[in-house]
Amino acid sequence: MAVQNNRLTAEEYEQRFSDIHPPFETRDAALVDANRCLFCYDAPCTKSCPTGINVPKFIKQITTDNLKGAAYTIFSSNIMGGGCAKVCPVEKLCEGACVYNLMEETAIPIARLQRYATEPAIKGQWRMFERKQRTGKKVAIIGAGPAGLSCAHALSREGVDVTIYEKEAKGGGLMTYGIAAYKVTPAFCEEEVSFITGIGGIDIRYNQELGKDILLSALQEEYDAVYLAFGVGLARQLYIPGEQLEGVVDAISFIYDIRNSGFPAVPVGDQVAVIGMGMTAIDAATQARRLGAKEVTLVYRRTQQEMPCTVAEMDIALLDGCKIIWLAAPAEIIGENGKATQLICHSVRLEEDNTGRRQPVLTDEKIVLPVDMVIKAAGQMPFEQLIYENQLHHNGGKIAVTGNGVTSINGVFAGGDCVNGGKEVVDAVQAGKEGAAAILAYLQADCHVSSSH
Repeated sequence: MAVQNNRLTAEEYEQRFSDIHPPFETRDAALVDANRCLFCYDAPCTKSCPTGINVPKFIKQITTDNLKGAAYTIFSSNIMGGGCAKVCPVEKLCEGACVYNLMEETAIPIARLQRYATEPAIKGQWRMFERKQRTGKKVAIIGAGPAGLSCAHALSREGVDVTIYEKEAKGGGLMTYGIAAYKVTPAFCEEEVSFITGIGGIDIRYNQELGKDILLSALQEEYDAVYLAFGVGLARQLYIPGEQLEGVVDAISFIYDIRNSGFPAVPVGDQVAVIGMGMTAIDAATQARRLGAKEVTLVYRRTQQEMPCTVAEMDIALLDGCKIIWLAAPAEIIGENGKATQLICHSVRLEEDNTGRRQPVLTDEKIVLPVDMVIKAAGQMPFEQLIYENQLHHNGGKIAVTGNGVTSINGVFAGGDCVNGGKEVVDAVQAGKEGAAAILAYLQADCHVSSSH
C-alpha cells in the first residue's frame, strides 16, 4: 500500500479538509435566510428534530439580533446544538420537513442558522446556564460522547455532581474520533466539550476504560446512580477469505487514525475500495480521496433506493470523484506477498422476501477490482463482551432498557449507541436528556425512601 507521508503539502491538507459547509460570512446573509422563515404554527421542522429544538423561535430571535436568546433556545433542547448543526443529516430531519419543500422552493438552511447562533457561544464560552444548589448526589457516567455529555449537563443543571469516565484521551466520542475532519474539526470538538462542562460539577477522567481501569460494581458502591453511554465501535467483519491481508482496514479505525494522528501519518492506497454505503463509508471514501488516493470505489450490495446514507452525502463522494458499484457483494480479497491486490465481488440481484423487503441474491457473475487498500464499512457491532461481563439484559448485544434508559440492574441506566445500535449524534443527545430525567426521578424516589425510614 502506498505510504501517505509527504504526499500532499500542509496547504493542500488544509484546503481539502476545510469546512465542507461554510458558515454565513455576514450578519446580512444570515438575516436574508432567517427572514424567509414562515414561523409555522406546530412547525414540522421542530417535530422532526429528535431533540425538539424550537426552530421557528430561534430563527425569530436571529431576525431580532437576539443571538444569545437564539443560542439559549437551541442549547436548552440540545446542548450539542453546535456540533449537530455540522453533522446532522438535516436533509432527512429539520430541513427535509421544511414546508418550502412542498412549494418546490429551497428549504430554510436551518443548520447554517443554527451554527450562526451557536458558534459565537461555544467560541466565547458563554455561560448560558446556572446550576441549581448542589443536592449532594453523585452520578458516574461511562463515556464522554454525545449521550454521556448530554446526560451530564442535564444532571449538573439540577445540582447533581457528575464524574465521567472516558477511555480516550479526549471527550466528544464519535464527534471527536468518528466523523470526517471536513465536517467538524478536533479544535471545535474540544471547545464544545469545554462549553458543556463549563457549567461546573462535571469532572471528566480520561484514559479510564470500563472493565479494565474501572468496574461497574465499584462505581455502583461509590455513586448514587450510573449511566452507561459507551457507544458502539467494533467494526463488523465481512467473513470472507483474504480479510487479514495487509491493506485491509476497517473504516472506524481509518477515521479514528485520521482524527487522532493527523493527515500525513495515515497510510492510504492508490486504488481503494470501500465496502458499504452508510455515512461512515462515505466519510472513509471521501477522506481516502482527499488524502491522495487516485481511485476510490464504493461497493454496495443493494441499490441507491436502499442505501443508508443521504443523497447529500452520496453527492459529496461523487463530487470528490469516488465511483459507486451497486449490486455487488464482496466474496474474496486476493493478495500477493501478504498484501491485498484484488477485490472479488459477486454481482447481485434483489428479490422480495415474504415480508416484502428486497433481499440480495448472489449471481454467478463476478466483478474484479484491482486494489491496494480495502476499507470495510459494513456497520458496527456492540461491545458485547462488556455487556456479558456486567450481566446486563440485552437484545443482540444492545443494552435492553425500559422507559427512559432504565436497565435490568437497579440504579444503572443506559442510552445512546450502546442501546440503539448506532443512530445519529442528535439521537444520542436526546437519549442523554431522557436518561438524566430517569436518573433524577430515581434519585428523588431514593430520597423519599431514605427519609421515610
